[in-house]
Amino acid sequence: MLSAESAALVRATLPAVAGALDEITARFYATMFHDRPELVDGMFNRGNQASGAQRRALAGSIAGFAGALLENPDTRPDALLSRIAHKHAAVGVTDDQYTIVHKYLFGAIAEVLGDAVTPEVAAAWDEVYWLMAGALIAREALLYQDADVHPGDIWRPWTVVERRTETPDVVSFLLRPADGGRTPRARAGQYVSVRVRMADGVHQLRQYSVSSDPGGKLRRITVKRVTGDVDGPDGEVSALLHDRVREGDELLLSAPFGDVFLDDPVDATTPVVLVSAGIGCTPMTGILAHLAALRSIRPVLVLHADRSPADHPLRAETHDLVGQLPSARAVFWYERPGPEEPDARTGLMDLSDTELPGNATVFLCGPLPFMRDVRGQLLGAGVPARRIRYEVFGPDLWLPDTAA
Repeated sequence: MLSAESAALVRATLPAVAGALDEITARFYATMFHDRPELVDGMFNRGNQASGAQRRALAGSIAGFAGALLENPDTRPDALLSRIAHKHAAVGVTDDQYTIVHKYLFGAIAEVLGDAVTPEVAAAWDEVYWLMAGALIAREALLYQDADVHPGDIWRPWTVVERRTETPDVVSFLLRPADGGRTPRARAGQYVSVRVRMADGVHQLRQYSVSSDPGGKLRRITVKRVTGDVDGPDGEVSALLHDRVREGDELLLSAPFGDVFLDDPVDATTPVVLVSAGIGCTPMTGILAHLAALRSIRPVLVLHADRSPADHPLRAETHDLVGQLPSARAVFWYERPGPEEPDARTGLMDLSDTELPGNATVFLCGPLPFMRDVRGQLLGAGVPARRIRYEVFGPDLWLPDTAA
């Protein structure tokens, strides 16, 4: 727990530190990667570095953790820590790397803030860092143990047994363990990391939701080609998977991780609402497939928004899975409707005319603007915040559960 002396110093300096965090994290990453280039090889996504998403996520996490400690010094922000721990385990973070990060992060803080970082201030923020690091190290150790892998040793070769085009920019890969061994346990809604070697020899990785029943012998990921814009470049990993990976090829996959998953005892009756847009449908399809495999009697409401039926990944499969569940229904919104979905609604997702089941657990995934808007609609409809669980593809730049 944060000591009273440190809490006072952190409270006094938090505005200055928070205001400089973008510069601090930018300098931190630049210096660390200059001195330790091996960390870029298979640990950090270059696209997220180029767009600034990774440093903004780190800055938000530090500020969120410090703020939560000040608000309630005796309670750790478990939602924030759980999400970070799963992300770290999915890329193979190990205990010793926290010491490396500490060195370069505190060096960057001292450089940016200068004389304002007195020994006493440095000691107070050092306490914050190691409280956060210690909590994450403990959680990650449990995650590795639960996944039955050694810390950091998360990779396993999988063979592509089928490649299927879902839409013009989305492809699915069905995989099986290349060694013929058992498929590791996963929970519906979780993701795996894919590690590939780029043309320049550097390994890059990206997380993809398991879009099939995680209890099956095969595992499927569904990949959208990421097209760059003013905020970032094209997706290196998605482009390589689309352009080069075919049936019979091998991919390195991590053990499954992710803190947003279905609590799925066979006899569960709690309603489930699955809300998505675009490629955010992939974890929802995995949850649906799992519910169908369990022959679940849960009430299930599937809500999805997309540009058009032709752009909607796994659309036909979603219909099929909904049809297998006795208490399931689906509602789709399309900006450009088509004859394939005569009952779909037009435009952006609007829940004002949608009856939501009471006491439901809501799963939410899609672009951040979509999730912000729909979460607001759900809260306005009376859904408690604690029952809305969200998944972010890439660094988490949105932390509603840690907001004061």
